[in-house]
Amino acid sequence: MPTSGMTGFGRVEGAQGDWSWAAEARSVNGRNLDVRFRGPPGFDGLERAAREGAQARFQRGQVTVGLQGKRAEGQVQVRINLDQVERYLEATAPLVAAGRAAPPSLDGLLALRGVIEAAEPDADPEAQARLEQAMAASVNQALDALKAARDAEGAALGGVLSGLTEKIAQLTAQAGVLAEEQPAVLKARFERRMRELIGDPAGLEERIVQEAAAMAVKVDVREELDRLIGHVESARDLLASDGPVGRRLDFLTQEFMREANTLCSKSALANLTAVGLELKAVIEQLREQVQNVE
Repeated sequence: MPTSGMTGFGRVEGAQGDWSWAAEARSVNGRNLDVRFRGPPGFDGLERAAREGAQARFQRGQVTVGLQGKRAEGQVQVRINLDQVERYLEATAPLVAAGRAAPPSLDGLLALRGVIEAAEPDADPEAQARLEQAMAASVNQALDALKAARDAEGAALGGVLSGLTEKIAQLTAQAGVLAEEQPAVLKARFERRMRELIGDPAGLEERIVQEAAAMAVKVDVREELDRLIGHVESARDLLASDGPVGRRLDFLTQEFMREANTLCSKSALANLTAVGLELKAVIEQLREQVQNVE
């Protein structure tokens, strides 16, 4: 399975009988899988279908599924609530009888709250079940489209991540070559400084060798370089593996940065420090891209 991203969008439209609808699924980055659903009233069962569909396809990301449904206007039934009309007439009768108010007109009565009601026809349970099943199918199709979009993003990300990983490998190799120069450079630097300060007394050469050896131990970066090489191999394996790897890659970038920081702190050469800083910059680019990986 190729690397998958966490952002994308899918939309599917459908219709059945006097109903039409549009299902949309979109997602953004997230540490865990968070599924949210919005649908029309009376179709609460679709939320379960959306959640189960998302959980079957994704491991991470904030996934929002929306369903907008509309029924043909011709199917809406309009009726006059005669009971409500009678209640209004009874309430105003004493005022009319006392001459304090004119008899209510038909227009006035129809404008009162609750007199005119709009109701949809009684739903057939079997027809309702078929309709909900068709809507659920559209939701799953929208999730399929979202997955395809995330996979396409992941395919593009895979190349970027592989390129950055290889750049880290190249910089690590370059740092290894430069690190081999540190002991000799430190010895020459220390020797020059000592001769400037105290001349050339007896036993100076032995002292220089001892001090240079001690300094070389302090700036030895072989362990850091070995761990960086190991991390590169781990990154390559993850990028070639099946299934979600975002969390593991995120942790690996932290380990990359830890070793790069130590490398820079131990560096005694300007050119090795420059390579270490470039290494940190590439690792940060890798970390930013990994945030988009499922």
